[in-house]
Amino acid sequence: MGLTDPIADMLTRIRNANRIHHKRVDVLLSRVNLSIASVLKKTGYINGCNIDKDKKGYQVLRVYLKYPEAKKTVITEIRRISKPGRRVYVKSENIPRVLNGYGIAIISTSRGIITDKEARQLNVGGEVLCHVW
Repeated sequence: MGLTDPIADMLTRIRNANRIHHKRVDVLLSRVNLSIASVLKKTGYINGCNIDKDKKGYQVLRVYLKYPEAKKTVITEIRRISKPGRRVYVKSENIPRVLNGYGIAIISTSRGIITDKEARQLNVGGEVLCHVW
């Protein structure tokens, strides 16, 4: 059975694994999920990601989570904004600031999947995929 929203599935898996302090989590492999994971790596929310095989031999995207201290997590919240039933698009001048700049918004633009800060610098708008803080 296929998934309706693979991005939401990825974010939920990361959120759940983060809450119980797993070192890594396997998510479905797609170009969008790989791009989101690379943005999270670039901004410092995760340690890294790579393509690996699961127990059944399927390719998965393995995301390594980051914990600075024993009881603290880097990702406090990760929230899906644009959903299949309600897409959220913004122009370059209306790009949201997440927690006054302490968090990031991941945006799918014509220049690829980038953060809100990069989208403002490039003066491009797009679909707001998620907020992370």
